[in-house]
Amino acid sequence: RVTLIACPKLDGVNYAEKLSQIFALNDIKSVTLLRMEVPCCGGLVKMTEEALRLSGKAEKIPFNIHVISRTGEILN
Repeated sequence: RVTLIACPKLDGVNYAEKLSQIFALNDIKSVTLLRMEVPCCGGLVKMTEEALRLSGKAEKIPFNIHVISRTGEILN
């Protein structure tokens, strides 16, 4: 397993292109996104969905999203 960390609000970079290359050039079994419940973390979902689409593997790589509260509780 590989862990990647990003913050769409603080990083000021759209990582979709770099992620799409990672997805396209490697045998990725699945992607699990753990995001906080705060609105700015919604950008991580959009970024990952775009990267999967750009890689051409959106249909092949299962994509799971888990949301965690500000207090550390898993919401879904």
